[in-house]
Amino acid sequence: MLQIKSFSSGSSGNCSYVETSSGKILIDVGISYHRIVKGLELLSKTLDDLDGILITHTHKDHIAGLRVLAKHTKTKFYIQEGMYKEVKELIPKEQIEFLMQETHIKKMSITTIPTSHDITPSCGFLIEEGEESLVYITDTGYLKEKTLQNLKNKTIYFIESNHDEELLMNGSYPYQLKQRILGDKGHLSNHLTARYLKEMIGKDTKYIILAHLSQDNNKEELALETVSSEIKKTPYSPFLSVARQNEETELIEV
Repeated sequence: MLQIKSFSSGSSGNCSYVETSSGKILIDVGISYHRIVKGLELLSKTLDDLDGILITHTHKDHIAGLRVLAKHTKTKFYIQEGMYKEVKELIPKEQIEFLMQETHIKKMSITTIPTSHDITPSCGFLIEEGEESLVYITDTGYLKEKTLQNLKNKTIYFIESNHDEELLMNGSYPYQLKQRILGDKGHLSNHLTARYLKEMIGKDTKYIILAHLSQDNNKEELALETVSSEIKKTPYSPFLSVARQNEETELIEV
């Protein structure tokens, strides 16, 4: 069994709940403590049910709720060692665990996925238990070919589809910010995400959730259409949906 529910996804805050047969975790805490508690309550869960909290990187939209959340839970926070200086004043030392290349929480195997963003370190996660697997990637300018090969034919892909290039270039953002977003340390466009997914998905892929959509430089229908058009070129037909900034997704279960 594998479940995922996004509480929030976007430049104003990110947080997702993941449950397997053995454990329950959060990925990122870029929203308020109260939103996290409410999201868990809707799943009939509490902070005490969590077995771990994973952090992808230390930009505000991924850790804004960290200080308050750490005051209300004894759950371990899993971070890359290079993040420690950014969070050491936010989390008690005894609650911090450093992520290894492969980390285990209960029966979950959690492998860090290298990402390229304008803060270091930054990562995504491959979470596996039994026959089910989740690829979780936001905030990266590109993915290496070796990474794509290692992420083939997974059950669920939760992956950034941040912007439409034309909307971005014709929008109101300053030129330097546009170049940052388009660069190797920026964000994945709809077209790049579509190309990556076409290469990664396989016969065991059940769901794709497009995440971290820009409210200014993207539209849900554009993201879905762009990715769908590439997926249709494969023999596979996973369910395709979008994670929103101000609205929780349905609980997806396989």
